[in-house]
Amino acid sequence: GILILWNNILSKKGKIFNIIQGPLVAVVVGIIYYFFTDSESKYGISASHLVSVPVPDNFDSFVSQFSFPNFAAITNPEVWVIAFTIALVASLETLLCVEATDKLDPHKNVTPTNRELLAQGTGNVISGLIGGLPITQVIVRSSANIQSGGRSKLSAIIHGFFLLISVILIPNLLNKIPLSVLAAILLIVGYKLAKPKLFKQMFHLGWKQFIPFTVTVLGIVFTDLLIGIGMGLAIGIVVILIKSFQNSHFLHIEDQSNGKHKIKMTLAEEVTFFNKGAILKELDSLPIDTFLELDVRQTRYLDHDIIEILEDFAFKAKERSIDIKIISERGVVENPDSFIEFFKLRPKKSA
Repeated sequence: GILILWNNILSKKGKIFNIIQGPLVAVVVGIIYYFFTDSESKYGISASHLVSVPVPDNFDSFVSQFSFPNFAAITNPEVWVIAFTIALVASLETLLCVEATDKLDPHKNVTPTNRELLAQGTGNVISGLIGGLPITQVIVRSSANIQSGGRSKLSAIIHGFFLLISVILIPNLLNKIPLSVLAAILLIVGYKLAKPKLFKQMFHLGWKQFIPFTVTVLGIVFTDLLIGIGMGLAIGIVVILIKSFQNSHFLHIEDQSNGKHKIKMTLAEEVTFFNKGAILKELDSLPIDTFLELDVRQTRYLDHDIIEILEDFAFKAKERSIDIKIISERGVVENPDSFIEFFKLRPKKSA
């Protein structure tokens, strides 16, 4: 309630409400609520529902929290497999978050990805040497930083120092923060990242954009980031294949000339074997006494299967009184004896 009130109403009432962020107020209120309620009561918060940060008694106990690597395990193949997996997963997640963060940034700054991965790799090496967990960029923290007015990498550096100082100096106070407060903050941040308005915009862009977007969002919510991205990528590839199948060629039917139907077929920039069925259907549907103008000037890649279709059609065209004119960067040829020779490709060897 505090977060919704702060973001929708109070933040518009004065600058003080923009300087003091709603999530910070929610955390403070959560700590105060814990102090003034009995953890055993119906409305209290038990210790299992609070943040749990290790509290060292002295310097020796603080140092004992660090664990140093066992270099004898470096010859273990499983260590290398796990290391490679962590590096791949962390790098992919960071690159995805970098792209999302750059889009959220109102100043449209562009993050240097190579430097980001180098810094992350260096940090992970140092973290591993003292027994720490791998680090990666997280969209929740990045978006919260942007929404709080952060404009440079200094905010991230200060954020890191604040975390370190807080863990060292006030771990007992951190352990009084209810997990429900942090969950509410994450829900609000997540809502800002995926508002219903965004779904509506993607829906109006058409099913080719909406379906991969929806699958990605649902996959991330019900599994995790990488699996969700993988599901969206797979659906996106299917959509691309369907689009490629539909846009392999363009037909332009003109009026009759010299008693023949004149039809111009313009092939797309890339025509693969996925387009074989569509092009074959168009060629077989051409009426008798047709003048076919085949424009391949914009085609940069023409699959050999497509050329074989054209080769077979050249023989059928003679029987159906269909004249063929090829327009390409190499020149204009009428009724070629062989499409394979024209495109300077060798036919496939028969098995």
